[in-house]
Amino acid sequence: MTGRLAAIAALVASALERLGVIDAERLRPTVSLAWPRIVTGAAIMSKQTADLAMVGIAVGTAGTAGLAFALAYWEIVAMLGLGLAGGTVSLVSQNYGGEESERASLVVTQSVVLAAALSAPLAVAFLLVPDRLIGLFDAGPEALVHGSTYLVYVAPAALFEMLNLIASRTYTGVGDTFTEMVARAGGAVLNVVLSAVFIFGLEMEAAGAALGTTISTGFVTVVLAWGMIGRSYGVLGMEPSPVPIALEGPWLEVGVIRDLVEISIPEIGRRLAQGVVVFPLLWIAASFGPVVVTALEVGRRVRSLINSVNWGMGLASSSLVGQHLGANDEEEAGAYGEGIVRLSVVCYVGIAGAVVAFADPIAGLFVSEPAEVSLAATFVAVGAVSAIGLGVDGAAAGALLGAGDTRLPLVASLIGRYVFALPAAALGLVTPFGVGGLYLAFLLETYVPGGINYWLFRRGRWKAVSRRYRPDAEAS
Repeated sequence: MTGRLAAIAALVASALERLGVIDAERLRPTVSLAWPRIVTGAAIMSKQTADLAMVGIAVGTAGTAGLAFALAYWEIVAMLGLGLAGGTVSLVSQNYGGEESERASLVVTQSVVLAAALSAPLAVAFLLVPDRLIGLFDAGPEALVHGSTYLVYVAPAALFEMLNLIASRTYTGVGDTFTEMVARAGGAVLNVVLSAVFIFGLEMEAAGAALGTTISTGFVTVVLAWGMIGRSYGVLGMEPSPVPIALEGPWLEVGVIRDLVEISIPEIGRRLAQGVVVFPLLWIAASFGPVVVTALEVGRRVRSLINSVNWGMGLASSSLVGQHLGANDEEEAGAYGEGIVRLSVVCYVGIAGAVVAFADPIAGLFVSEPAEVSLAATFVAVGAVSAIGLGVDGAAAGALLGAGDTRLPLVASLIGRYVFALPAAALGLVTPFGVGGLYLAFLLETYVPGGINYWLFRRGRWKAVSRRYRPDAEAS
C-alpha cells in the first residue's frame, strides 16, 4: 500500500511539474510542511463551525446570531495573535535558517511576553462588559444574552490562544509542523466533545460552547508549553522546540523587541483589517434580521474551513522563503514563493468547486427551514468562490511575511476590505440590491488584497526588505 501511495504521489508531483505549477523537488518540502498545518487549521476551524451548528440545533437562529456576534470578538483575539506570530515566524525562520538558534530563542521569549500583554485587556473586557460589546450590533434580546454569555466563559482562552499561536508559528519557523498538529488537532477534538457534552448533556447552550473552547485551548497551551521549554515528549513523534523559550531570560531584549515590533505591527494591522471588517458586515446583516446574520456566519465558517489550506500553504511559504533568505539564496526563495502561490490556487479551485456543488446539504447542517437553507446555501457558495482569492492572498502574503515585508500587505488588506468590500455591502442598505451587497463584499474582500499582494510579490521588493533582518545584518 505504501508503494502504491508513493507511486501516486510521484505521479501527482510529475503532473504538477509538467503543468508548470511547482517543481517536484520543491513540492516535497512544501507538502511536508503544509499538510500538518492544513490538518491543524481544519481541526481548529471545525470546532467553531461545530459549535455554531450545535448551538443552532439546541437554541435556533437567536443562538446562532448571538454566537456570530461573540465570535467576531474572538476573531480579534485570533487576528492579534496571528499578527504577532507572523513577526515571530519571520524572525525565527530567518535566524534558524542562518544557524543563529540562540537569537531565534530570544525572539520566541519576547513574543510570549508581548502575547501576554496583548491578551490581558481583551480578557478583562470580555469578563466585565460583554453585554456592551454584543450590544454594539443592535442585537435582539435573546441574541444579546447568548452572545454575552459566550464572551464571559471564553475570556480566559484569550491568553491561551495567543500563546498557542506563538508556539505554533515557532514550530513552523523551524520546519516542524507535525508537533503542533498533534497538539492543536487533539485540542480541537477535545473541544467538540466537551461542547457537545456541555450543550446537549448539561443544556448549557452558548455557555457550553465557550466553556468547551476555554478548557480545550488551555489543554493545548499546556501540551505545547512542554516542548517550548525544550522538554522531550517521547510520544507520537512530537519533538521539543530547537529554539526553546529561555526561562532564565533575558525577558526584554531591546534589539529583538525592536525587530519583532517593526515586523509585527503591520502584520497585526493586516490581520485586524481582516477581523474588524466583520463588525460592520454583521451590523449590516443584522439590519435584515437574525436569519441573514446566521446565513452570513454559516458562509464565513465554511469559508474558514476551506481556508485551512492557507494554514499550510501560507506558513510553508513564510518558512521556506524565510529560511532560504536567511541562507542568502534569494533566487530559490523566489521560486518557492511563486510555486506555492500556484499550488495554492489549484487546491482552492478544486475545493471551492466541490463546496459549491454541495452547498444545499452543507447549509442544512446549520439551519432547517427551507427559506433559511436556501439563503445559507447561497452564502456558502459565494464564500467558497471567494476563498480562491484567499488562496492567492495567503500564499503571496506568506512569502512577503517570510521576508519581513509586512507594510504593503497591510495597505492591500485595508484597500480590499474598506475601500471595496464594505461600501459594496452598504449598497444593500440604500439600494434594492439588498443582501446582494453582502455577496459582493464576500468576493471583493479576498480578490482585491490577493491581487495586490501577488503583484507585490512579483515586483520583488521583498528581497531587499529581507536584507535588513537576516543574521548577517545583525552581525554587521
